[in-house]
Amino acid sequence: MRANYRMQRLHVEADLSSQQGFEATSEQFNYLANVLRLEDGAEILVFNGRDGEWRATLRFPTRKRILITPAEETRPQPADSDLHFLFAPLKVGRMDYLVQKAVEMGAGVLQPVMTQHVQGKIGSVERLQANVVEAAEQCGILAIPQVREPLKLKDLLERWPADRRIIYCDEDSATQNPLPALQSIRERSLALLVGPEGGFSEEERQLLRGLAFVTAIPLGPRILRADTAAVAALAVVQAAIGDWN
Repeated sequence: MRANYRMQRLHVEADLSSQQGFEATSEQFNYLANVLRLEDGAEILVFNGRDGEWRATLRFPTRKRILITPAEETRPQPADSDLHFLFAPLKVGRMDYLVQKAVEMGAGVLQPVMTQHVQGKIGSVERLQANVVEAAEQCGILAIPQVREPLKLKDLLERWPADRRIIYCDEDSATQNPLPALQSIRERSLALLVGPEGGFSEEERQLLRGLAFVTAIPLGPRILRADTAAVAALAVVQAAIGDWN
C-alpha cells in the first residue's frame, strides 16, 4: 500500500493503538502549531517504526499542549529492509544528501566506514539518525533505518558475516556494465559499499578483492561523485536483485 502524500506525516516515539492518545513533545508542538499552523481537530499521519501508520486527530487542551489521538491504522508495519548501506563519510552537506537518498532507496542499516582516503567525518550519529527520520517522514517510509557507529574498513571486514555479500563500487573495473556481476549473486542478504570521494586505496582494493564474500561492480563509463555513485548503485542493486525485482 502506497503512502498518502496529501497528509502531513509525523514520526513519534509513543506506542500506537486506536484511541490511545499521547501528548506532543515541545518540538512537535512547535512544528504542528507554529510551523504548520494546524488547529484543533486537524488530522495527520503518525508512525513510530513499529506499529504501522495511523491517522490521528489533534486536540489542544491548552494553548501550550497538543494531544495526538490515533483513530485508525492506514498502513501496516512492513518488515525491515535487509539491505545494509556502507559508506565513507562525505562533507556535511553532501553527507546529508547521501543519507536521505539511502533512506529513500530502501536501505535498512546505514554503516559509516572510515577508509584511507575519507574526507568527511561523523560528528554525531544522533544527528544522522535524525536526518534518517526526517527523510522517512517526507517519503512515506515506515521502517526506520538504523545508523551505526563508524568503523574502520579493515575492522568491518574482519568481523563481517560471510553469509552477507558485500557489493562494492570499483572504479577500476575492466567493464562498464554492473548487471552480469549482480545477476550472478545468489545470496539474499546484501550490503552495498560505496567509497570516499578520493576512491579506495590500492591496499583497500586488494583487501576487498581477496574476500570470497565481496563482489565488485562498475557503474558505467562516467566518473561519478561519491553521492551520485551511491544513488546510482542503490538503484541498480534494487532493480537487479533487490526489492524492485
